[in-house]
Amino acid sequence: MAGHSKWANIQHRKGRQDAVRSKLFSKLAKEITVAAKMGDPDPEKNPRLRLAVKEAKGKSVPKDVIDRAINKASAQDGDDYEEIRYEGYGPNGVAVIVEAMTDNKNRTASTVRSTFTKSGGNLAETGAVSFMFERKGFVAYPAEVGDADTVFEAAIEAGAEDVESTDDGHEIYCEFTDLNDVSNALEAALGESESSKLIWKPTTTTELDLDGAEKLMRLINALEDDDDVQTVTANFEISDEVMAQL
Repeated sequence: MAGHSKWANIQHRKGRQDAVRSKLFSKLAKEITVAAKMGDPDPEKNPRLRLAVKEAKGKSVPKDVIDRAINKASAQDGDDYEEIRYEGYGPNGVAVIVEAMTDNKNRTASTVRSTFTKSGGNLAETGAVSFMFERKGFVAYPAEVGDADTVFEAAIEAGAEDVESTDDGHEIYCEFTDLNDVSNALEAALGESESSKLIWKPTTTTELDLDGAEKLMRLINALEDDDDVQTVTANFEISDEVMAQL
């Protein structure tokens, strides 16, 4: 199972969904506000905003929250956020990429660094681990939209590069520059997606035992709990045996 869906499954098991959900809503709203500030407040004229709104809808963010986030940008309200990427190593040398939006770089850097240190990892220079990942577009659909062949055909027709289908659902990957077009074409063929966003896809992975997996979970959870952090990606692999023990 890919790291992406594996992480969602672990959180589901650990009953963290509610804690993560409230944080997720505010993180998605922040992305909408930043995207709207950077371009046109009309999603039809602003590809980044359109993707941010689509992702928020896929995660069941209420319409009034989405509208409020766009209006906040139009009114030039709120703080000016800067986008920063941090890179580091978690337990067992797992590569970790942290994407943040912050109105205070010093605060965020300090928090991220101490979180890595406390969890047995260390923050590295930008570029230290990103070569182990590829920037990709990612679209997710639930299993019930169709069988693997149906989704694969729709994905290739839409311009995607690769599809991973499991009992949990379908994960579709494309060039990051094509995400807007691919997700729109997929929506026309399969309906609204559960997720549609840019991700870091690992090109190499590190297999973790139970101890390593638990340590890495603590690090990722702590990073995700930081309001400045938008996404956390790590190149880990966990066997089904270890998954069953988590």
